[in-house]
Amino acid sequence: MPRMNVMDAVVKVMEDEGVEVVFGVPGAAILPLYKALSKSTQIRHYSVRHEEGGTHAADGYTRVTGKVGVNIGTSGPAGTNMITGLYTCMADSIPQICITGQAPTGVLHKEAFQAVDIVSIARPVTKWAAQVREPAQLVWTFREAFRIAREGRPGPVLIDLPLDVQKAQVEVDFDPRRGGPLRFEKPAPRPRAIRQVVEMILEAERPLLMPGGGVIIAEASEELVELAEYLQVPVSPTYMGKGAIPEDHPLYAGIVGLQTQQRYANKIFLESDLVVGIGNRWAERHTGDLDVYRGERKFVHIDIDPRQIGRVFPPDIAVVSDARFALEAMIEVAHEMISRRDAGEWVERVDELRSTLLRKMDFDDVPVKPQRVFKEINEFFDEDTIFVTAIGLYQIFSGQFQKTYKPRHYLCCGQAGPLGWEVPACLGVKLGKPGNLVVGVVGDYSFQFLIEEVAVAVQYRVPYVLVMLNNAYMGLIRQSELGYDMNFAVDLGYDGPNSEYGIDNVGVMEAMGALGRRVERPEEIKDALEWAIRASEERQVPALVEIMCERETNAAMGLSIDKINEYEPILEGVRETAGQIVGGVPERD
Repeated sequence: MPRMNVMDAVVKVMEDEGVEVVFGVPGAAILPLYKALSKSTQIRHYSVRHEEGGTHAADGYTRVTGKVGVNIGTSGPAGTNMITGLYTCMADSIPQICITGQAPTGVLHKEAFQAVDIVSIARPVTKWAAQVREPAQLVWTFREAFRIAREGRPGPVLIDLPLDVQKAQVEVDFDPRRGGPLRFEKPAPRPRAIRQVVEMILEAERPLLMPGGGVIIAEASEELVELAEYLQVPVSPTYMGKGAIPEDHPLYAGIVGLQTQQRYANKIFLESDLVVGIGNRWAERHTGDLDVYRGERKFVHIDIDPRQIGRVFPPDIAVVSDARFALEAMIEVAHEMISRRDAGEWVERVDELRSTLLRKMDFDDVPVKPQRVFKEINEFFDEDTIFVTAIGLYQIFSGQFQKTYKPRHYLCCGQAGPLGWEVPACLGVKLGKPGNLVVGVVGDYSFQFLIEEVAVAVQYRVPYVLVMLNNAYMGLIRQSELGYDMNFAVDLGYDGPNSEYGIDNVGVMEAMGALGRRVERPEEIKDALEWAIRASEERQVPALVEIMCERETNAAMGLSIDKINEYEPILEGVRETAGQIVGGVPERD
């Protein structure tokens, strides 16, 4: 009987699983898979500049589409370079499959070139890591990888392929449709538990719904809003749940936390008596001091993964369920128990707090204050814009001030927080949603980590906009601070003792074939954003708007949610209505 290369069968499985985009860096130990991929008319491959960048690009693609991301590399350091990306996906429940080449099985025990035990290295940061040594197990392994990545709490999988296994043959009449994707079940809640949760909500005087990233992963935002509106319960998403409810919705209660938070949200939370968490983690930067956070209020925790229940503190009621199934069940029970409720005193209190406990944003300072940047962002971009950001002060300011209206339209590497994530993630996001405007919010320090991935977007003509908050920490080296010889600092791109700019980020973008413009005054921001969108689309490359920001601006943060240090004036006595501030605004201290 005629034979075919086993990698051709693997590619057919990937096609049958719905894969359309893969990222990777070719190398000798993975070339049989690449040869098979070259024959596919369904799968498009994008060669990245670094394997970590490939994982983040696949991560961004998954977050915006809900599809399993795929990243490929050769043996040895290709796999170890993927570890940060795998950890990021594991932390944020992102399904991704990383495929690595490996030395032939016969020399794995002989310290062969680039023969690292990547399976053992990757196991702590994956749902499953496996090396395939029998060609007959390849098809099943890839089917199982897609199942595991999607099942339960989603996450990453690594498959390691020795070179000799990739070169094996199978029967030519292989048809992936004979088996198809492996089935898996999502857990549904127990009816009695759901009824108890609804009863607790109805009995509470000041309840809150708290959706996490699990609600967005489960595509359950509509059900969340339906339940909230029927029972008139305010909604306070976690940071990773941002977008689960529009931020201009009457029941939106802001984001609680130590860093990415609103003052009114923490105040609302502290007045609540019941919190219903749905697909959230109770992360420490959300809760802060647990004694303050828990107080006398009751908690319900609904999560698809039973191992998450009680990990931080024991809830009063725990429900193991897919977020969408749980919300659908709660809606059904609520309809059985009562008619649609009207807004009461608690909803009116939430509206009062969220529309009055505001932070000032309309600063005219030069250098520009970060708050003003996000005021311009909120006013300029529409609800369909997809924002991507990573980790640092700029992300904290974004969480405090930036508004989001739709799920999968605000993407951040939450728990792991790798610097530089947003640059390659923008590539994956734009490939996943080519019809949407994609905007990466970056810092001047984080920008340097994976900046080479901008060249990938230039190569493949993938346009997106980067908005940089440059507070001159990268490249602004003071001899008195670090003791460096000033000539050495100049060699690094430092312009001199009085420089406000540091590294020439616009020049770096232009050197890679992308575009950039520097902004030094707040009134210049809008024109620069208009230019970036227009120029990026015309040239089909990324465009950077670099905004020179005040270096000393501190974000409002603290150790507990009742003790946040407010460095800037609070807008006492004013009110926000339909996105507009009305009333007097106090002068800056």
